[in-house]
This record gives sequence, structure tokens and C-alpha cells, in this order.
Amino acid sequence: MSEQSEFPDGQYPERPVERHKGPVVLRRDRREQGSTTDQRLLDSRGPSDWVHTDPWRVLRIQAEFVEGFGALAEVPRAVTVFGSARTKRDNPEYELGRNLGGALAAAGFAVMTGGGPGAMEAVNRGAAEAGGFSVGLGIELPFEQGLNPWVDLGVNFRYFFARKTMFVKYSQAFICLPGGFGTLDELFEALTLVQTKKVTKFPVVLFGTEYWGGLYDWIAKSLLEGGKIGEKDLELLHLTDDIDDAVRVVEDSYQAWEDSH
Repeated sequence: MSEQSEFPDGQYPERPVERHKGPVVLRRDRREQGSTTDQRLLDSRGPSDWVHTDPWRVLRIQAEFVEGFGALAEVPRAVTVFGSARTKRDNPEYELGRNLGGALAAAGFAVMTGGGPGAMEAVNRGAAEAGGFSVGLGIELPFEQGLNPWVDLGVNFRYFFARKTMFVKYSQAFICLPGGFGTLDELFEALTLVQTKKVTKFPVVLFGTEYWGGLYDWIAKSLLEGGKIGEKDLELLHLTDDIDDAVRVVEDSYQAWEDSH
């Protein structure tokens, strides 16, 4: 069947005057006058607010992905550990993170954290002290945080979503130490990606039954019993208090992945 024209008697409207901005076509009132892209690039005078416009942000975003991929491409098998930046060095949770980082390094895994203080510093420190590879992916925040001194390879990001991509792409597992909103954000995003098969299945470990037990019970009772998730979804989480158990879960999952590839 031949395609019929949407215009009467096969008449097409006259082509309007247009202006091109690279691949973008502007017509009618959208045609803007003024300088060209080359002129704005080569002319150092004038306002600088253009560097904060959305098209320029796209280039910054692209640069962050390129920089992240380049920096992390040769990182060996790794485990990302999340936890609170507010954990004090005299808190037992700090020593726990330090021991966990050391155990992961001893098992042959690099560790990745958000690179900040608190629990993140503890894990990076434990891995570094054990002779392992300690990675920190920092984020630009309104309050100064900076990378902790135990990071061997550090990359700072402007955008959370670029940073999250690196955590997922270059990790074989996630372990969550006690933490706040940031840890919860990473936890549930990881679970969503695994549940929807956007990433191949890898374990998500909740470390600390006293801290995470209430959340786990709520997921089991409210979400599972309410039909919002399935039985297999609950199995994506592993709750433990034992470092050896957490490392075993990571090792078993990684071995299963290797056997299937």
C-alpha cells in the first residue's frame, strides 16, 4: 500500500528558512542570531557562564566516563565496600572495616570505596596495610571531604551517576558496612540492577546483623509478603557478622562467574 501524504493534494509547505548549529537545525523563531561556535571558542572575552550550560556539562560527563574507564581498566578483580563517612577511628566499626579490607586483600581482591573518611578510610587502610590494591572513587560535595591517605588509586567525580557506573562496572561484589543515606542509595541501586538483570548477578552483603537486621526483616515481611518482590529477590542479600563468611560469599560468587565464562 502506498503511503499517503498528510498534506492535501500532495502539497508540501514551503521549506522555512533555517540555521544550522552542527547537527541541530533551527527554524522560524528558533533561529538565533549572534556568534558562531568557533567564534565563542576562540574569543576569550565575554561572560563565562556558558561553561555551566547543559551542552558543556555533557562534555564534562563524557570526560568523567573516559577518565574513569581509563583509570580503572586494569584494576584486578575488586570488591566495593560502602559505609559511613562519619565512623570515628575509635569506633569498633572502624576496626571492623580495617580487618575486612585486609581479608579481601589477602583473598586477592582489590578494594574500592568512596575514598572518603570513616568506614571508607578503614577499608582502604586495611587493604593497603595488607599489601593489597586500594582504590577510592571520590565525589565533589558541598563540604570538603577529599580522598583518604590510604588510597593507592584515586579518581574524583563531579557526578554521582558516573561514579556509580564505575563501582558497578569494576566490582565483583558489594559489601555494605553500617552507613547512612549514601550507603542505602548504593545498596538499593545495586539490588535493582541485579534484579532487573542490568548487571550479571553478584552478591550484595549486609555486614552487621544488629545494624541491618531491621531493614532485612522489613524487606522480608513488607516487600516479600506484600508481593512487591519475589523469593529470589530476597536471596540477593546476604546478612552476616563474620568476615570469613563475607569473603567466602564473594569468592564463591566469583568462582561461579569464572566457571560460566
